[in-house]
Amino acid sequence: MPRSVNAVASRKRRKKILKAAKGYWGARSKVYTVAKNAVEKGLTYAYRDRRNKKRAFRRLWITRINAATRMHGMPYSKFIFALKKHEIDLNRKALADIAMNHPAQFEAILNKVK
Repeated sequence: MPRSVNAVASRKRRKKILKAAKGYWGARSKVYTVAKNAVEKGLTYAYRDRRNKKRAFRRLWITRINAATRMHGMPYSKFIFALKKHEIDLNRKALADIAMNHPAQFEAILNKVK
């Protein structure tokens, strides 16, 4: 009896990897074994950087808030502490947006917590 190899499923599996590697340079998009490694590595980076992106944005927001508060003579840490003390629940993303796009409203918030 001949050996059954299920070529349909094997080809589908390989085509899926090669399709994911489309746009990669050289053998990374043409040769299955090389493409498989490149795609796996790419997926690993994608997983890791979805988390790193959140950290990077938080760092950016903190920098923007700090710059805005220091223009009015108050450091970031004291500003955040004052917000908590006055029970003003605004997250850093919202505060950074207000500081960048609505400086007058940000100054009003700052004066309220001073």
